[in-house]
Amino acid sequence: LSQAALRNLADKLYEKRKTAALEVEQCTRAILRSGDTERLRAFIAMLATDYAGSLHPNHRKGGLIGLAAVTVGLAENNEASLRQIVPPVLASFADPDSRVRYYACEALYNIAKVARGGFVAFFNDVFDALCRLSADADPNVQNAAHLLDRLVKDIVTESPHFAVDAFAPLLQERITILNPYVRQFLLGWITVLDSVPDIDMLAYLPAILDGLLNMLSDPNREIRQQADSALAEFLVEIRQGGERAG
Repeated sequence: LSQAALRNLADKLYEKRKTAALEVEQCTRAILRSGDTERLRAFIAMLATDYAGSLHPNHRKGGLIGLAAVTVGLAENNEASLRQIVPPVLASFADPDSRVRYYACEALYNIAKVARGGFVAFFNDVFDALCRLSADADPNVQNAAHLLDRLVKDIVTESPHFAVDAFAPLLQERITILNPYVRQFLLGWITVLDSVPDIDMLAYLPAILDGLLNMLSDPNREIRQQADSALAEFLVEIRQGGERAG
């Protein structure tokens, strides 16, 4: 990267960081064409450590947009590098600075959009991070998390590699949380996964039933309605299963 791009990546102005990210993308393509995998790893490590892992918030913001730019530059060749790119972005979901958390959502959205199927390998960690951000104190972060959540749902429901067995314990663990935002987040996932023909959510109903029943007495009317709707759908499936067995 040019010295100007290295400086701009840590600039307080978003437009300057965005301009630097375009150079990161071009640089990634050049490394990819050269076939130098060690240089690519070192390039990503520099962005992850010197920027995303920096003590300075603007450096961290630059690191996030930079890591997303690398993924865009790699295009369909991204899968081998995702294990190096995704963890520092996910770590930023817990950043004390709300703007960094916001840009972490934006970066992961752009990474997921490119990676698609390859992104499913990180689902449990992403779900865990999104679950926390669904109750974030900053409404802008919440909105960014909702956009990312919608994309992740699309990716998961179209993927043949989604491991619901590995995900179920995480859902069971979170279903007892009383926070209304988290409850809405969980209900959204239960409903979406139950609508996928290849996923049998009935098999996991015993693990989450108590949590769903408790939501029927939630002070929030919308949560009560969502929980009631989810339980009603499960009841229909149980009856249909009984009729087929009969």
